[in-house]
Amino acid sequence: MTTAIFTTTEGEYTVSTDKSRLDIGVIHGFLANESYWAKDIPVSVVEKTLAGSLCFGVYHQDRQIGFARLITDYAAFAYLADVFIIQEYRGKGLSKLLMRAMLAHPELQTLRRWLLVTTDAHALYSQFGFTPIPNPEKFMQLHNPNVYTK
Repeated sequence: MTTAIFTTTEGEYTVSTDKSRLDIGVIHGFLANESYWAKDIPVSVVEKTLAGSLCFGVYHQDRQIGFARLITDYAAFAYLADVFIIQEYRGKGLSKLLMRAMLAHPELQTLRRWLLVTTDAHALYSQFGFTPIPNPEKFMQLHNPNVYTK
């Protein structure tokens, strides 16, 4: 598990893995109210996901404006989840800054496979080498899409 904080800055924007900087209100607010993948997620579940993930916050000065997290073993595999930039900061290249930061993280350089699921951001991820899974029939899932609304 990682212990070193990784930070990169471009202009007025910073990406950092410092969990003490994360604004749970911003993260939960986006995931629960604006995302299509985690609608109605309880804040207690968000807190658990943060505790068990390598988190990347995107900041404009001290305000959190974006986020992504990796579920990873830091050696061979990572699953990219919960990626977002809040609406008013979109169109500034910040999702690209976030992706560059994640891919440059020194403790992730031995990862053999990164996975993600997206409905609408294929163009972004393909710029960073992500491709469709060549044999999706090999992958399986256990999916409970209504777990937050029971």
